[in-house]
Amino acid sequence: MIIAIASFKGGVGKTTTAMHLAGFLQSHGPTLLIDTDPNQSAIAWAKRGPLPFDVIDEWHEAPATDYHHIVIDTQARPTPDDFAILADSSEFLILPTTPDILAMDALALTLEQLHDVGAYRYRILLTIIPPKPSKDGEQARTLLQAANLPVFARGIPRSAAYRKAASDGSLTGLVNNAAARKAWAAYEAVGQELLTLGVSSSSV
Repeated sequence: MIIAIASFKGGVGKTTTAMHLAGFLQSHGPTLLIDTDPNQSAIAWAKRGPLPFDVIDEWHEAPATDYHHIVIDTQARPTPDDFAILADSSEFLILPTTPDILAMDALALTLEQLHDVGAYRYRILLTIIPPKPSKDGEQARTLLQAANLPVFARGIPRSAAYRKAASDGSLTGLVNNAAARKAWAAYEAVGQELLTLGVSSSSV
């Protein structure tokens, strides 16, 4: 499975999503993460500690046959050409967005670009969802579903565990405390849904 994580806006958990889904997919087969973002956030994350999967930048080549899964962490605000290439080379595009109005506006621009290049194999992932009593996550999901847009059933909560994982060069799934386990469970649920989608697509 080849998936790309894309967004017009920074700060929506793009690299966190790429890293954690790569970690989840590694448990189902050898996984490679390719960091194509000029900021090289995934590369920097990987340098801070050992990870269970390989991370390279776009300038290095890796034999695709060595991996069952490839995750691509893209740069913010991809061009139409970037989207066309990603849509061509990926089985799925994952579009992370926080539930605030600025991120949702950026998501609308992302969707316009995708539709312009004829890319429809994507799913929206709500990220950094504030805890209750905030209803931002629920309201954003309701709006997206009302627009008949594909959304992952599980969203990603706001959690300091993700920041700690990034600073340690680790993943929440490798840490044994309640906050980390809860943070990992959210991406585990997204990963399971992703695998289900992959199985469905391969049987078409």
